[in-house]
Amino acid sequence: MRIDRRRSLRGALAGAGAATVWAAQQPLDKRVFGCRYDDVELLGRAALPGAGARAWYPAGLGLHVLNGALFGAVYAGVAPVVGGPLPPVARGPLVGLTEHLALWPLGRVTDRFHPARAQLPTLTGNRRAFWQAAWRHALFGFVLGELERRLNPPAPPEEPPPTSIGAEHAASNGHGQIEHAALDRT
Repeated sequence: MRIDRRRSLRGALAGAGAATVWAAQQPLDKRVFGCRYDDVELLGRAALPGAGARAWYPAGLGLHVLNGALFGAVYAGVAPVVGGPLPPVARGPLVGLTEHLALWPLGRVTDRFHPARAQLPTLTGNRRAFWQAAWRHALFGFVLGELERRLNPPAPPEEPPPTSIGAEHAASNGHGQIEHAALDRT
């Protein structure tokens, strides 16, 4: 499989945009789900343990957007191949939710080894955090899929190769003329 750098770059832009939307809406979903789980905080406190919010928030946001960009670049390369019969609008959320389900068990690692685990909510067994993260991944996937689809439109279909019938034998509708349908047996 050949990597199209332009397609990957546009996918990275879509992923960065989707991660920014995710981060911007987190204060709202924390209220809706009644859970203070915050991905930017999780990443920022891992990068700068012991630092205050003025330091860890920008670091966490940068890492979060970078993760989204990397995910978007990969998504742009595989979406056309693995999309199959799925409509483009469903591909992004499906991929986002698949990532959520695959990575959620790593919450146990966070609960046990994260350098700022005492300041973070426990993820293991936390149903609110699970559904909050599911919402975030579905939203991320939808925004990623839509942005990537708009930035990387499908290639136009290739024109069929010219036929061996000369222009003098072709009708204006693209089909041959009936007078030339009989075989010349001489």
